[in-house]
Amino acid sequence: MSMKVMLVAPLVMMFLLGSASSGNVLVWPYDFSHWLHMKTVIQELTARGHQVTVIMPSSYQAAESSVPSNFHLEVIPVPHTRKEIEILTEEALNLWSYEEHKMPFWEFFIKLYGSLMKLYDKYKCFCDSVFRNEKLLQKLESAAFDVVISDGVMPGGELLAEKLHLPFLYSLRLTIGNTMERICGHIPAPPSYVPSSVAGLTDRMSFLERTANMLTYLSLDIMFHSFFNKDWDKYFSDVLGRPTTLCEITGKAEIWLIRTYWDFEFPRPFLPNFEFVGGLHCQPAKPLPKEMEEFVQSSGEHGIIVFSLGTMINNLIDERSNVVALALSQLPQKIVWRYKGKRPEMLGTNTRIYDWIPQNDLLGHPKTKAFITHGGTNGIYEAIYHGIPMVGIPMFGDQTDNLAHVVAKGMAVVLNINTITAQDLVDAVNTIIHNTTYKENAVRLSQIHHDQPMKPLDRAVFWIEFVMRHKGAKHLRVAAHDLTWYQYHCLDVIAFLISCVALFMFIIVKCCSFCCRKCGSITRKTKLE
Repeated sequence: MSMKVMLVAPLVMMFLLGSASSGNVLVWPYDFSHWLHMKTVIQELTARGHQVTVIMPSSYQAAESSVPSNFHLEVIPVPHTRKEIEILTEEALNLWSYEEHKMPFWEFFIKLYGSLMKLYDKYKCFCDSVFRNEKLLQKLESAAFDVVISDGVMPGGELLAEKLHLPFLYSLRLTIGNTMERICGHIPAPPSYVPSSVAGLTDRMSFLERTANMLTYLSLDIMFHSFFNKDWDKYFSDVLGRPTTLCEITGKAEIWLIRTYWDFEFPRPFLPNFEFVGGLHCQPAKPLPKEMEEFVQSSGEHGIIVFSLGTMINNLIDERSNVVALALSQLPQKIVWRYKGKRPEMLGTNTRIYDWIPQNDLLGHPKTKAFITHGGTNGIYEAIYHGIPMVGIPMFGDQTDNLAHVVAKGMAVVLNINTITAQDLVDAVNTIIHNTTYKENAVRLSQIHHDQPMKPLDRAVFWIEFVMRHKGAKHLRVAAHDLTWYQYHCLDVIAFLISCVALFMFIIVKCCSFCCRKCGSITRKTKLE
């Protein structure tokens, strides 16, 4: 009997401790690949005994496809459909991916801004459906949540946390131009060696590149304050019933969970409440479906190439898809291509198209030689995790910046979707496969990624639980949040010092002038005498 007690007692204690420390988490996610990342965190939280509620609009792809079994999904009805969002998203992506080089910058900016504003208007409908719904807000308040996790790509989660008087964390790769992190999070970003996320530069910049980087920062800051920020400031003030700003609420984030790590990032300063959790969704490869495994094994010694442009890019324009298909048909490898568009006429017999692929498992397969990618953070980290070199074809957003990082690290080459030829793609694939330095660099980055004191997913969950245990992490919040913009940049100090110097110089000049007049007066008096 004593032996049974000895065996059962620890299990009972673990259960009781686990129950006592379980928390109640509210999640404000974004769609597409962002949801895949967030879902990994949610699953780990629920596995550790926490209750999780996810709130999202009915127009999200995740709301239609998710069948949650371990978390509560609160779907908010919105007046627009998933199809409308897809059309608007495709319009913006096509403009960004294919049209940018065909028009002057300002014309492109105006068109892109108009397209994005249409998406923002739809997103605000979702926010209205939450913040104008008193019954829903009362329901959320009565649920007694401990913390809010918000995807930083779109506002709303931080506003809900403020409304419910809860601490919150951000989960993000970065915002356009690092604006929100720099301006609202007060993260240091010297333009001399911290490239803007839309510039496609590295931390080693020439004079002209540093100039371009600084001008990019300035233009993005103006856009942020004049367009994006101004609009949301009014919305936040209306919801909270008091004057406030997006940055004021954003700056209250307890922890920023950044979806990268030092295997990917360039060395740069960060703050104590910025934690790196890049690659938290990556896992050891699992067996492939039977039919796919047979196709992969049929590749022989040449192996396979995995090709995916992510969850947001389902197809290419016909002319571009045929250029890509022609190039792939000339390669000796077998190609596994995730593609939902019209079947390209030039598709070769060595290429197999799928609506969906187990990308992580394919990249971890011993037959995989290369990865052709648009440069999304999730895909790049799966390639780093498994040590696979890449050919990058950036389409929009942070993808150019993501690929600039891995090119600088020596594990990828980049092509332009608008100017690429079949031969360009063939040469790029052959380069990263036959030039062994690309594979060696990929393996080196993989070793760095795996050589961490704590797994990225464990680190992310630790900080979420930390915020729940301590009702926040105010001790990690820099004093910069309590300073005005002129105090932060020491403009008041500079003005004071300049005034002191000017006053000192003024006194010196006056004294010298007075002495000169005195000396002159004495001299004249002496001459007269």
